[in-house]
Amino acid sequence: MNTADRFRAAVESRDHAALKELFTEDVRFYSPVKFTPFEGRAMVLGLFGVLLRIFEDFRYVGRFDGSSRTSTDGAETASEVLLFRTTVNGREIHGIDLLHFAEDGRIKEFTVMVRPQSAVRALGEAVLAGLVEDGLVPAGGNPARD
Repeated sequence: MNTADRFRAAVESRDHAALKELFTEDVRFYSPVKFTPFEGRAMVLGLFGVLLRIFEDFRYVGRFDGSSRTSTDGAETASEVLLFRTTVNGREIHGIDLLHFAEDGRIKEFTVMVRPQSAVRALGEAVLAGLVEDGLVPAGGNPARD
């Protein structure tokens, strides 16, 4: 089973512990609601703890693989796109997870894109509340500016 398959299985089963070995130590996570990426395995795992709590009826509905350039260093890497559907606070979300892989097969960069805009807002509010609740970011911040 490749990294994308293992990632998909961990997310769909909400197995937070299984995610740890799938990310590089310096993984970057580009969010649809935050300008700068979340950086480092500990922070990304914390974010996934929040996401796995707030997603309702999460499911992957398709996939594409190939290669693409990373945002971090512009290197072309093996990549996979996983299409998903979920609900957050009553808002249906359509989205994609773009995974970039390091040479050892682990995920080194992760980009999420979602639609529609009302879902982006609902997701941003729910994620911020979860990050504050878990002590990962201070209360009163504006993730869109960060």
